[in-house]
Amino acid sequence: MIRKNADLLQYITEKLLKESEDTIIAQSFSSGKKIVDQKKRVFSVYIIKSGITKCYLTEDNGVDFIQEFFGEGEIFGELEAINGEVSFCCIEAINAVEVYKIEASYFNQLLEKDITFNKHILKALSKKLTYTAVRHAYNQSHTLEDNLLRLIHQFPTLIDEISKQDIANYLGITPRSLNRVLSTIKP
Repeated sequence: MIRKNADLLQYITEKLLKESEDTIIAQSFSSGKKIVDQKKRVFSVYIIKSGITKCYLTEDNGVDFIQEFFGEGEIFGELEAINGEVSFCCIEAINAVEVYKIEASYFNQLLEKDITFNKHILKALSKKLTYTAVRHAYNQSHTLEDNLLRLIHQFPTLIDEISKQDIANYLGITPRSLNRVLSTIKP
């Protein structure tokens, strides 16, 4: 649920930060701050140094659907940098977040010139795709109770770190339904 990428973060901090002359900058965002807005042009790629963000899509009816949560080392904005298209989702800080910000043009240069970086990005994209497919298949073939128990088992501090509204949006249910299920299960 909270995706992390320690290998990419380590490569950024141990190699690229030392080689980049102010082309990778640290930036901080407070809780609730939108880092990337839906259907807007994105000029940078971000790698999370610390904190948690949510990646969500606001539907035409105003309902938010959370695709996933990003933690340390997770990357976002890479699809927009590669494709040159507007963002598909919003990325919003859940708590205090620190990121490494890479301008899209420099990110694309790194993809072409740094084979190790390129492999890290391909691996990150592959993991995102796999995670999404597995998550949706599991959600479709299991009950809400099973889905919630699985999340709590994988992330014991889930209820403490992420609001019930966000958990409900992640599961595609209402907070009332979430509370009803929480009252019936014993993790």
